[in-house]
Amino acid sequence: MPLANATPVTSVITRDRGAAEAFYAETLGLPRLPGDDFAAVFDLAGVPLRVTEVPGHTPSAHPILGWQVADIAATVRALTGRGVAFTIYDGMGQDALGIWTAPGGVTKVAFFPDPDGNVLSLTQA
Repeated sequence: MPLANATPVTSVITRDRGAAEAFYAETLGLPRLPGDDFAAVFDLAGVPLRVTEVPGHTPSAHPILGWQVADIAATVRALTGRGVAFTIYDGMGQDALGIWTAPGGVTKVAFFPDPDGNVLSLTQA
């Protein structure tokens, strides 16, 4: 397959590049990579994340980017301490931290928005 060994690149769209850059770098702690006139670039554990400004961007109601973490409760608490507000959805049955446990009890997920309202997630499996 032609792309089997290619490094993926992911993108997030923003209405305000400055606010998004601060959030991804300072709040989430992602290392910056050299960017260009069109995008701020961050390192997602070896995968480039391009944050591109698009005027009038409307965020999706569903997660666009997520991270697998070893301890979701500790990660939620750490990000909450950095000002991240986790989303609690009516009727989903999340705990007080905003963590949802999938049927079967193995997978746990928490959701939070970036400054544009793009839904991001944490998963512990």
